[in-house]
This record gives sequence, structure tokens and C-alpha cells, in this order.
Amino acid sequence: MWRMLKKGFMSFVRSGLSCLFLLAGALSLPVQAAAPVKRARPAAKAGALAPGGYRWLEEGPLDGPIHLVISIDRQMAHVYSGDRLVGMASVSTGMAGHSTPTGDYPILQKNQWHRSNLYSNAPMPFMQRLTWDGIALHAGHNPGYPASHGCIRLPYAFAQKLFGMTSLGGLVTVTRDRLHPSLTIEQMAAVDAMAKVAAPAPAKPVLDIDPIIFMPRVSRR
Repeated sequence: MWRMLKKGFMSFVRSGLSCLFLLAGALSLPVQAAAPVKRARPAAKAGALAPGGYRWLEEGPLDGPIHLVISIDRQMAHVYSGDRLVGMASVSTGMAGHSTPTGDYPILQKNQWHRSNLYSNAPMPFMQRLTWDGIALHAGHNPGYPASHGCIRLPYAFAQKLFGMTSLGGLVTVTRDRLHPSLTIEQMAAVDAMAKVAAPAPAKPVLDIDPIIFMPRVSRR
């Protein structure tokens, strides 16, 4: 009986010592560095466009007033029909020293084949004038950063379609960063109606509008 108890006790001790040795060995092992976690690259911003790019989200017919919102910081234009976003495009606004002014502007004049009287008679297709001292929308070189003399350059095909969608008095908002309308549909309609009876153009308006060509020969008065 004693032998059996002694044998069982020794077996228990050996098992316990084995566990202790294994545990001590595990604790003395060097800690292996965890494999680096691969982080996904941030996805491109929703709605981001390459320089010169544009996208139409609706083809029409469009029943609400057309409102164009242009962000200088984003170099982007959004087109709204009422409160619905229907199109977007990359733009090029005024470079340093010729910054595009922010504000709300009615479309004062439209000319499909306009030419500059200051920049070598350069063509400015689908011109839509915002101010009488020279700020306008028109098709032009669109590198994705501010490069104009104050105007807002649009991709050619986008400018062509937009020209057919807008009317005199249509609202264009130029902002630093915002790309959504700040006015309600009713307010936009009121601005639209007021602009249609705005003062007529001066007899000889100054057409200080940058050309479509990239490196024009600039003549200054």
C-alpha cells in the first residue's frame, strides 16, 4: 500500500516539475514581433475628377433653376437643377495676382464664339459673363490648378453643354471651399427673375477675359 502511494506521489511530482520547466522555457523565449498590419490606402474622395474631367449625373429634362457653384480651393464646379446635383467638372480659376472674386453673380451675357480684346483676339468659346469688368465662364486650358487671369475655365465639352442649359440671369456662386448651394430654390428663382431686368451692358464693356490658348502674347493698355 505504501509503495503504491509513494509511486503515485512521485509520478505527480514529476508531472508538476515538467509543467514548471515548460512554463519557464516559454517565459524565457524572445517575444516575436507581430507582423506589420497593412493599412488600406485612403480611397479617393467621392466625386474627385482629374484635371479637365467632368461628369453629368442627369441628362434631363431638368425642371429646376440651374445654379452653378464653383469652389476655388477644390478647383471644382457643381451644377444644380433646383436642389439636385446634376453635373460636376474640374475648373481652373485665377492665378496669384489675378484671383477670381468670390460671390453670387447672375449671368450677364452669353456669346458662343467670343474673342478677347486684350489677349491677341484669342477665342473663348461658350463665354458666360459674370461681371462687366472681365470675369466670365468659358472653355479653356484646364490643368487642375489656378492658371487663368481671373476667369473660370471649364472643360470644352462641359462648357458647351452648360452653355445650352443656362439663361441670362442664371445664378453662379463662387466660393472658397463650399460646393453646395446656399440659397433655397425660391431664392434662386427670385435672383433669376431680378437679373433678367438688370441694368443693360455699358456701351463699350471691358472684356478683360483670359484666352483659351495656353501661352498667349499679352498686350496691356
